[in-house]
Amino acid sequence: MSQTVPQADLSGIDQLTFGMMLEPHRRELHVHCYRMVGSAMDAEDLVQETFLRAWRHRGTFEGRASLRAWLYKIATNVCLDALDQRPRRLLPITRQAVSTLDEPIPPEVNEPIWLEPFPDDRLPSSDDNPESSFVAREEISIAFMAALHLLQPRQRAILILRDVLDWQANEVANLLGLSLSAVKSALHRARTRLAAYAQAEATESVRATSFDEELQTQLARYVQAWESADINALMALLKEDATFSMPPIPSWYRGRDTIGALTARTIFSGEAQGRWKLLPTLANRQPAFGLYQRAGANIYHAYGIQVLTLNHGQIADITTFRSPELVAYFKLPQTLSTGAA
Repeated sequence: MSQTVPQADLSGIDQLTFGMMLEPHRRELHVHCYRMVGSAMDAEDLVQETFLRAWRHRGTFEGRASLRAWLYKIATNVCLDALDQRPRRLLPITRQAVSTLDEPIPPEVNEPIWLEPFPDDRLPSSDDNPESSFVAREEISIAFMAALHLLQPRQRAILILRDVLDWQANEVANLLGLSLSAVKSALHRARTRLAAYAQAEATESVRATSFDEELQTQLARYVQAWESADINALMALLKEDATFSMPPIPSWYRGRDTIGALTARTIFSGEAQGRWKLLPTLANRQPAFGLYQRAGANIYHAYGIQVLTLNHGQIADITTFRSPELVAYFKLPQTLSTGAA
C-alpha cells in the first residue's frame, strides 16, 4: 500500500503538483471505470471527472487511507452517478434470445446500450504504479464483462471491489456508505447471478495470455479465411457451439453450421474474396482485429473491432463491434490501401 498523506499536504498543494500525484493512477482507474460503465471511451471521461472532483475536494482527504483508495472511492461514486443517467450496456447474447436463420436480420440498435472492447495497450502495468501489481489477475474478458453488466450498478461495484480488486468487505462498506451485512448480501447475490450465467452459457474465462506458435498459426488461418471468404476454413476453426454477433445488430447466432450458413448469405456472399482485411490487435486480453471492408479498387475503410474468445484451441465466440470510431481508438488506421499488411 502507498504511504498515507497528511491532509495538509493536499489542502495547500498546487494544481500541477496535485495532477502529477494522481497521474500514476490514471490507467488503473480507467480500467475500473470501464468495468463499471462498459465503454472505454466513456470511462476515459469519467477518470477525468474523478481527477477534477478530487481536486475540488482535496481538502477532505484525511490520510487515513492511501491516496489510491481515496481515488477509487471517488471514481466509483462518479461511475455510479453516471450510471443513474445511462442505460445498461450489454451484448446481443445477454440482451435477447438466440436468433435463427429463419428470422430476418433485425435493424441496428444505435443507442448507447452495447458493451465496447478495451484496448490492451491502455491497460496498466506495474511500471505505471507499484500498487497495481494486481493487474495480472484482473478480470476484463468479454465474457466477464458481459456477465458483469447483468448486475445492478451497486452490485457491480461491490463485486469488482471485492473479487477483482481484493478489497476487504469493511473497506467496500465504508466506500459505498453501506453496512457490512448489506455488502455481504449484495456480493452473494452478484456471485450467484454470475455463476448462473456462466453455467447457462457455458462461458469460461479463457484468454490469450501468450501467443505461442500454435495460437499464431490458428490466428493466421482465421485471417486467411476472412480475407479469402473461405467459409469452410472458417468453420474448421470454430467450436461446434460457437457464437457470433455484430452489435449494434441485436441478433446473435449459435452453432458452427448456423454461423457458416449466416456468413455465406451475408458477409461472404457474392464475389467476396478480398472484400475484407484484418489488422491484428489485442482487446480485453484476447486476440482481436481491426476489420476493414473494401470500398473501392484500392481502398478499405474501417468497419469495426473484432474480438475472438478461444477455448481449448478453438474459437468459441466472434464478436464484431461495428464502429469505425473504435478502430481509431485502438490506434489503427481508418483506411488501408490494397496490399496493406
